[in-house]
This record gives sequence, C-alpha cells and structure tokens, in this order.
Amino acid sequence: MSAVLGTPAENSAPHVAAEVAPPRRAGTLARLIREPAAAFALLLVALVLGAAILAPVLAPTDPFDNDLSLAMQPPGSPGLLLGADAQGRDMITRLLYGLRITLLMGFASVVLGGGIGALVGFTAAFYRRVDGLLMRLMDVMLSFPAILFGLALAAIFGPGIPAVVLALSVATVPLMARIVRGSALAVMGLDYIEAARATGMSNARIILRHVAPNCLSAIFVFATLRFGQVILLGSALSFLGLGAQPPTAELGAMASDGRNFLFFAPHIAVIPCVAIFAVVLAFNVLGDALRDALDPRLRV
Repeated sequence: MSAVLGTPAENSAPHVAAEVAPPRRAGTLARLIREPAAAFALLLVALVLGAAILAPVLAPTDPFDNDLSLAMQPPGSPGLLLGADAQGRDMITRLLYGLRITLLMGFASVVLGGGIGALVGFTAAFYRRVDGLLMRLMDVMLSFPAILFGLALAAIFGPGIPAVVLALSVATVPLMARIVRGSALAVMGLDYIEAARATGMSNARIILRHVAPNCLSAIFVFATLRFGQVILLGSALSFLGLGAQPPTAELGAMASDGRNFLFFAPHIAVIPCVAIFAVVLAFNVLGDALRDALDPRLRV
C-alpha cells in the first residue's frame, strides 16, 4: 500500500518542487543586474548600508560636537561639504549617523514584526481550526494605522526609538501574516505535501522542510518592500517627535529640526528629506525587481 501511495506522489514531487522553489541566488542576482533600474537600486542600497555601517569611520566629526559660530552654514562652506545645522554640527556626520539609526529602526521592525507575522501565517495555514480566529485578529490590527500605534505607545512608554520600533513591528505583523498564509496555502495544496503526510512526517517537519522554504520568495519580496515603508513611517513618527529624541541623529528628527529654518537654511531639512526619499525609492524599486526575478513564470 505504501508503494501505491508513494510512487505517483514521489514521481510528481520533484517536478512541482522545481516550479515553486526559490531560484538560485546567482540566477536572481543576474536578473537584477540585467535590469538598469534594479541594478541602480541595488547599488544605492549597498552604498547606503555601507555608509551606515562605516559611519564612525567615514564621519569627519563626532555627531554631537557643535560650534555655534558655524551654525546654519550653507553647503560648500570651508570644511563643511553639506553645511552645518542650527547647532553648528556637521551635516555629513549627522546624515551618516542618522542613516544608521533609521536603518536599524527599520531593520528591527521588519525582523520582529515579520517573524511574528510569519509564525502566525504558518499557524493559520496549517491548523485550520484557528485560521478564522487568527485572521480576524489580523483584520482588527490592520484597522489601526502605524501612526496611531506610535501615538498610543508614546503615551504609555514615552517617546523614543523603542516605542517607534514596537509600533512599526505591530503594524507589520498582520501584513506578513496574510502574505505567508496565502503562500503556505498554495504550497500545501501540492502533491508532494500529501506524499509527506502519507509517509508519517510530522507537521513541524513538513512546515520547516517543505512549506517554509517554498514561501521564502514571497517573504523576501515583502520584507524588502516593507523595509522602505517602515523607514518612511518611522521617519514620519520621528518628525512628529515620537521617535529619536535630541540630540540623537535620525533622518526624520533631523528634518523636523530643520523645518523652522526653511527660509534661512533650507539644507538642514532638505538633505535628510532627500536621503529618506532616496532610501525608500531604492528599496521599493529593489522589491519590485526581486518580485519579478523570483517569479517562476518570468524565469528564462
């Protein structure tokens, strides 16, 4: 009887798995490099990440050193390529450290919220008894915008980066849960999953060995796109005074500091805003390119 059950499924499993499994990294990278927009976005993301990681090495001064005699110096001033802010602090230094804080805030939010959301999504897809309850809970969470979460958490715990990270993580959970649940349901309907069940494989092993690997493409694409959204939302919360507090350098907080000097020293607000725009655009373009590169229907 095991031969009857196993043979057809075993014969079809490799073919199906080849259709849904994520492509090799080399092939995906090659597809990204062939697209000019994707290659530029990938290069910009690499430069931004490198600048944030190497901020202590690249920054010409300490981010908290100020010289009021240099306050609001325009870009191109002697020794100040991007000028100085209202406190006389070098804008290049503040920008590098601001990128670091902003990216760390976005990374922590996507990893924490995405991890919890993925767990919820796999649970809902595999254990149908709790599917309805979990998805209705996700619907309730989706009805609250991230800024509202940030306001509530700032009122409870006080403004700061931890409150913003927690708010953005909570807002990411239902989105990731829906993505993972849909992908997992599509994989679980394939023949080789039934073959794995017939061999007596445990539920946890099926999820870890067969379902999760075939959902990685959707998870990676969503995480990349969500990273740009989280950076934008986190910067908005910091702009409202709910995130990084002075004198911490963070892009949204830097833009907020410069809004009072738009007519006298517009570079104080414009430079961090341009940095936010460039980072968000790069991750959005990269996410779209990843979606195309990982789509099995578009592979050559």
